[in-house]
Amino acid sequence: MSEGPELLFLADDGTIPNNPRLPALLFRAAVPPGDPAAAEALFARHGWPPAWRNGIYPWHHYHPDAHEALAIARGHVRVMLGGEGGQAVELSAGDVVVLPAGRGHRNLGASDDLLVVGAYPEGQSPSEYRGRPGEHDRAVARITQVPDPAREPVRGRPWPL
Repeated sequence: MSEGPELLFLADDGTIPNNPRLPALLFRAAVPPGDPAAAEALFARHGWPPAWRNGIYPWHHYHPDAHEALAIARGHVRVMLGGEGGQAVELSAGDVVVLPAGRGHRNLGASDDLLVVGAYPEGQSPSEYRGRPGEHDRAVARITQVPDPAREPVRGRPWPL
């Protein structure tokens, strides 16, 4: 595993609010490639129960009421974080990205074998916003109410870092 996560700060673009306080965390080679159960076990140990296995939607979306962890179990994907003017990142099997509430994300293209494990902190259940008219202001109010989890899901260290 890499030394520490990359911290990705992204500003509110007027459509996708992005979290004004917390950066996204990008951990390279954080879980064993090809082993979704290992990613699920890691997340669960740190208070982020695994919620699903699938891919990443090909449209901008975000969760104003939950933080989200995405482990790339198989394959690779290019993800746009933060909305249209955000930052594109390449993720490969073994990488984990932790998205604070409000952080936009979208699949820009992936391998056919992409498998992602998703998790949310205990007690958080996401709703999906897509940057539609009227969503932004409601989302900003909700984002500020989302409690910080006790620990981040990869190393179990206090979050925010």
